[in-house]
Amino acid sequence: MAVRYDLHGEVAVLTLDNPPVNGLGLATRRELSAGLERALAHPAVVAIVVTGAGKVFSGGADIKEFGTDRAIAEPNLHSLIRQVELAGKPVVAAMHGTCMGGGLELSLACHYRVAAPATKVALPEVKLGLLPGAGGTQRLPRVLDVETALNMIVSGEPVASELLASVPGQKLFDQIVEGELLAGAVAFAAAKGHEHAGGAPLPRVRDLKARHANPDAFFQFARNTVKAMARHFPAPAKCVDAVEAAVKRDIDAGLAYERELFMALMFTPESQALRHAFFAERAASKIPDVPEDTQLRRIAKVGVVGAGTMGGGISMNFLNAGLPVTILETTAEALERGVATIRRNYEAQVRKGKLKEDKYQQRMALLTTTLSYADLADCDLVIEAVYEDLGVKQQVFGALDEVVKPGAILASNTSTLDLNRIAGFTKRPADVVGMHFFSPANVMKLLEVVRGEKTAKDVLATVMQLAKTIRKTAVVSGVCDGFIGNRMIEQYSRQAGFLLEEGCTPQQVDKAVEAFGFAMGPFRMGDLAGNDIGWAIRKRRYVEQPQMRYSQTADLLCEMGRYGQKTGAGWYDYAPGKRDAIPSPVVEEMVAQHRAGLGITARTISDDEIVHRLVYALVNEGAKILEDGIASKASDIDMVYLTGYGFPLWRGGPMCYADSQGLFNVVQTMKAFARNPLDDAGFWEPAPLLERLAAEGRRFTA
Repeated sequence: MAVRYDLHGEVAVLTLDNPPVNGLGLATRRELSAGLERALAHPAVVAIVVTGAGKVFSGGADIKEFGTDRAIAEPNLHSLIRQVELAGKPVVAAMHGTCMGGGLELSLACHYRVAAPATKVALPEVKLGLLPGAGGTQRLPRVLDVETALNMIVSGEPVASELLASVPGQKLFDQIVEGELLAGAVAFAAAKGHEHAGGAPLPRVRDLKARHANPDAFFQFARNTVKAMARHFPAPAKCVDAVEAAVKRDIDAGLAYERELFMALMFTPESQALRHAFFAERAASKIPDVPEDTQLRRIAKVGVVGAGTMGGGISMNFLNAGLPVTILETTAEALERGVATIRRNYEAQVRKGKLKEDKYQQRMALLTTTLSYADLADCDLVIEAVYEDLGVKQQVFGALDEVVKPGAILASNTSTLDLNRIAGFTKRPADVVGMHFFSPANVMKLLEVVRGEKTAKDVLATVMQLAKTIRKTAVVSGVCDGFIGNRMIEQYSRQAGFLLEEGCTPQQVDKAVEAFGFAMGPFRMGDLAGNDIGWAIRKRRYVEQPQMRYSQTADLLCEMGRYGQKTGAGWYDYAPGKRDAIPSPVVEEMVAQHRAGLGITARTISDDEIVHRLVYALVNEGAKILEDGIASKASDIDMVYLTGYGFPLWRGGPMCYADSQGLFNVVQTMKAFARNPLDDAGFWEPAPLLERLAAEGRRFTA
């Protein structure tokens, strides 16, 4: 049963009961409609209360029905809203916890609304590249002032009920119930039922007016603001158009216009990409062979080996979540530096008003330091964050294996090394897992969870749940060199090097990729991360995979000592204390001399070729990763790139972008790249999975 029907004296209470967020799926809509009819037909019922079971009123549409016929089957949300508005007895929404999207739109159809304190109210559709499609843009400006309503609709962010209740002239809430919500709502509904028993008309939001003192100037200002802040996303500007219609048109014309805009946005590539990302993030936590009810291990105390940049950032994630952390280092000086960095990070947040002083002190109180492995004995999880060298990892895991209690999880932050070999350094490989954080670890959202051959299912399930606790997006990867993200970025970087040899400058490549939407081009990214890191990987490749060809420009750069921002010079020059990338004549001369040495005449290369050589390099390697079983689904690869590598959100990730271009077209473009004698023709042979999907007219993300 998705809706419970109960009588509280002369008030019928309809309780949405569709866990976890009381989504308004077809079964819920049908039962709510039937419950309304039953209450309206009952002669003893004078009013109706609609509320939600558990901790929320309703999170809106049932995401399981997105894109299916069930989403629009009757009674659809529009029909249900019309039924509520036309009810002959007062319908009262009793809102609590979360009231979002379609849940709020349903509430706005009710004749009255009461709410518990701290109820979070939102219309978040813009985050999916859409606008509210069941009257939200027309009704919310009628119960709040137009500016507040537009801000809520354009941002999609939740606002607390108390704050909205304080808006002058608001008609969203008729009462904030301080005590028990249901009892308060029933009493309120009963009073309204008797008040209207004599035939007094019921108040409807649709009959109110949305007004603004200077609408033309306000909406022009809003458009200018939205254009500057969301230039890659069409939905915010359409939200402005819809709210303007609420002010300038009658309700039925406004509703029709809202629906027209909603349907147009539904088919934009930006909305499709955002919806793909929305579902991909939720799908990432689902592991095919790990049941959702797997018993989790208890994590109450965390140890971190290494107090450097990564170790300190990793520690902050757990301190932020209220978990005690013990950091281990080899010297007191290293510990002191690490703790000082953590303090500086927190103090910067305090200065900016992002963290209260008492919270800062609480977090620091959870942190302890040690020079002895014995002090990690009672930790439930220990994360190694030391130098990326297998010999060093062996020493650390050997020591941990000796002292850490049975059942504790041992994790490595390695970004490229063989986790199976690392697990083999212990007598408990089932307890070993990879937790690859991205720098800065206290900021970046991505966590690659690396599953070794012997990693236990409960270890995997525990780490995936823990990722939610520390507000990370976790993606599972199998074991290979570089896992998902770095294995793919190596091919992207190789192409960037070949482009230099053929005629590009670093700034031309970076500008083309950044215009496509990447947060940072490959050369600026190398300078930020440290070019010496890539150099070390290439040196290993020259021994392990001598057939792999690279441009020598990156090695020549490192031989000049130009490691990037940390040395004040890399692919670009940097002024002391600044991060602005200044084109370097020295680098341009080095590239030109190297090109001449190879006998290559520079050619003009279009931005389109630059972008697609880099992006399709990601796609082809991503297809191989899927075929190898390193990633279980294409959407996982997209989440890695959206949350860890700055791929443009409005393009949905590399695999989603390839789908949007048509895989047949992708394959044809790759074959054209293969005909370039200065490129790596072997790499551009389409991965078998890609070729098969293209031939069958299918997609990665179907």
